[in-house]
This record gives sequence, C-alpha cells and structure tokens, in this order.
Amino acid sequence: MKTPDSRFYCPLISVGTIILDENESSHAVRVCRAVNGEILQLCDGLGHYADATITKADAKACEVRVDTVEDAPLKRPRLNLGIACLKDDALEEVVFHAAQTETDSIIFLRTDYSQEPKNSDLKKTVRRAELKSLVSLKQSKKPWMTRIEGPIEFDKWLKDYQGDLILCDIDGERKLDINEGAAENSNATPVTLLVGPEGGFSPREIEAIKTFKNGKVHLLNLGNTRLRARTAAIIALGKVL
Repeated sequence: MKTPDSRFYCPLISVGTIILDENESSHAVRVCRAVNGEILQLCDGLGHYADATITKADAKACEVRVDTVEDAPLKRPRLNLGIACLKDDALEEVVFHAAQTETDSIIFLRTDYSQEPKNSDLKKTVRRAELKSLVSLKQSKKPWMTRIEGPIEFDKWLKDYQGDLILCDIDGERKLDINEGAAENSNATPVTLLVGPEGGFSPREIEAIKTFKNGKVHLLNLGNTRLRARTAAIIALGKVL
C-alpha cells in the first residue's frame, strides 16, 4: 500500500469509519488516484492526525477507516500576524505564504492608510483567505491551521489585545528570538507581528504601538530597502520564526 504525498482535511477525526467531504474525496480518488486499501494521512488543523485506510474509493464520498488518532507533538503556535487591509489580491497572497508557516492567526486590520474601500466588509476576501489557509495546511503538513480574523478597526483591536507586539522599524533589531523561554512556559504570551499598508502605519498608530502597555513591544529591522507590504510580512515572519 502507498500513501499519497498530501494530507487530507477532516474536521472531525475519530476512531472508526469516516466519510470525507466531496472536495477531499475527489482529491484523493481523482487527483491522487487512490484506491481501496491505500492509506490517506488525515489532519483536522487542530493538532490531530490519523492514518486512514480507504474502504470505499468514491470520488464524491470516500470512506476510510481510522484505527488510531495521534496528537501533534508541538503546541499551538503563539505567533500571529496583524496586517493592514491591502488592495487587489495582496491579502490572499500574504495568507497563502504565511499560512505555510507556524503562524496561529492572521488578522486583517483597518488602519488609517488602509487601501481597501472603507465600506467594504471583505467577506469574499476573508472566505478566499480561509481557503488559502486550508490549502497551506495540507501542503505544509503542519498540525495547526492558521486562523483568519477580521477585518477589524486597528484602534479597537489594539485596545482589546493582551500580549507582546513586534513592529517593523528601521531602528529595530535585525533578528528576534520570540521562543526564548517559551518552551518551559505552558502559558506563553501571544506575540503579534504588525505590518502596515503601503506607506506604513500613520504616525498616530506608530505612537500607539510604541506606547502599548498590555505587553512588551519589540522593534524589528527588515533591512535597508523599502519593501511592499506583502513582501514585508513574509520577510518579517522569516526573521522571527
């Protein structure tokens, strides 16, 4: 028996017989050409895995048998990405790449210089971003799916937030180790990396971040060149993960 080199999403993994949804069934049977008796790797995005044996290779309702459910060896990540709402498909592009990393959530923030229409609810963008996150979960074979949150007004989010912040700033450090000491602390403080829109956060917002009182504030230097917002997000994640 062989195992297709992909994970398959199953939101409710349990011991026994499971019917995969049509999308996952089609991927397994039509795309991967899986047949009865072969093994599929299931994940639920909540830190659980299972090897499932196909008992009925149906492209619309693939039936599998699970004998054992395993817990991921790693805890849920504590790093989040807060990014200003961007125009076009830039947010989806950021999610597609960032959700392949150990990032707990991505929050869409409405800032002073956000480039999306102020009267937009971004429902379509959020839904497409959620689908990108699901694809990234399976492709990257990580145990936790990156959650998509927002859009939310930056001031409201900052007022309610409890945890540490990382702001990209030319006077910041070139590298940050946010995991130092976290391994021994089961209640490690959440950390949110903040990336503004094209043109950055407004002076008012920068001051609010730097004077934040509900956690530590770290400054991170991304180099000597000016970066697009979507590029800055990925470079910054690479420096702190």
